[in-house]
Amino acid sequence: MEKVRIGIDERVPPVRAFALGFQHVLAMFGATITVPLVVGNAIGLERHQIALLIQVVLLAMGIATLLQTTVGSRYPIVQGSSFAFIPGLISIGGSSGLAAVEGAMIAGGVVEALFGGLGIVGRLRKLFTPVVTGVTIMLIGFSLAHVAVKYALNFFSDPSAATAPKAFVIALITFATTLVVALKSRGTLKAMPVIAGAVVGYVASVPLGMTDFALVSEFPVFNIPAPFPWGMPVFETSAIIILLFAYMVSIIESVGDYHAISAISEAPITRKHINRGIMSEGIACTIAGMLGANGTTSYSENIGLVALTKVASRQVVQVGAFILIVMSLFPKFSAILASIPQPVLGGLTVALYGMISVTGLRLIKDNVELNDRNMLVIASSLIIGLGAPQLPSEFLQNFPKIVSGILESGMAAGAITAIILDQILR
Repeated sequence: MEKVRIGIDERVPPVRAFALGFQHVLAMFGATITVPLVVGNAIGLERHQIALLIQVVLLAMGIATLLQTTVGSRYPIVQGSSFAFIPGLISIGGSSGLAAVEGAMIAGGVVEALFGGLGIVGRLRKLFTPVVTGVTIMLIGFSLAHVAVKYALNFFSDPSAATAPKAFVIALITFATTLVVALKSRGTLKAMPVIAGAVVGYVASVPLGMTDFALVSEFPVFNIPAPFPWGMPVFETSAIIILLFAYMVSIIESVGDYHAISAISEAPITRKHINRGIMSEGIACTIAGMLGANGTTSYSENIGLVALTKVASRQVVQVGAFILIVMSLFPKFSAILASIPQPVLGGLTVALYGMISVTGLRLIKDNVELNDRNMLVIASSLIIGLGAPQLPSEFLQNFPKIVSGILESGMAAGAITAIILDQILR
């Protein structure tokens, strides 16, 4: 696999940095606004409240990304909305209100920050041997595969499949453009396949009637979010416990992401990187709670983008963070990006998610002897990681929340399986 062209500590000219940073925003935008959209609709928020929720989420994720790249792990990692929090947010928001969500987010963030700050997470690094890390990275990409395909066929917006043929055409155009730019172009354009694919796919989707500008009318032109938009936080013990399970799953996923970006960006990973990264995420989640937003975690989409473009500059990701913050102050512009059709996101993410899995495969190939013992660890972990998320929700609700949360996350289930087998089969 080709080495990175721009390393973590390297800087690029401002105009190019802006373009590359905006590309990171495009890569994470769809998934990041999906969480507030899903939660807001599930608990019955009005459209203007959902618009506010999206706005504070963008601000929180921009701040979280700056923290991660400056005082956290200092890897080129973008922080986005964590899907692990969705069940808990809906449960708490529906029964106790968003003020209780604020309180649970703040308290849980403090606990996560202490986990990192006290070095508890970093001490577990010895469990992440090359065989465990390789499987974990592979499962990060594999666990996102169904999302890419569903995006490509417009499943989330139209489960009836009435628009699936048009959606497939748009996704194919986007995917083809992304591949051609990534493989055949030269110079600056070669590092921006996602922007090229998004622009071409978006333009193709307009005459096919796949764009929706409804949110644009709901967003104000300019607005500065105030702290605690849902009222002063309420600290309910049951709500805090519910979200702590989501925090645990998020920590496991983030540690896997740190190993992935370390391998892709050719940067060392130490206990210090992991501890500071988790501490940063905890602080960011506490800030998100104060802003009335949802939980944050490292984003695999953007790790895949680094693998695709070979641009690992920390500066580029920080520019992307500033773009997110500015966008949160000008919600109309955020709404325009929110109108990007899901098939366009599908065409982009097929390659991005796949690159993550290939990175894990390469790590195993280069660092793991494929003897019977290691092959059994890899095979069993992959099957558990791919199979557990297929369990229906009505079955999972019979388990304790932490167990169901792990089973819903293919990466968490597979990583835990790999760690246990790797320690037992000595």
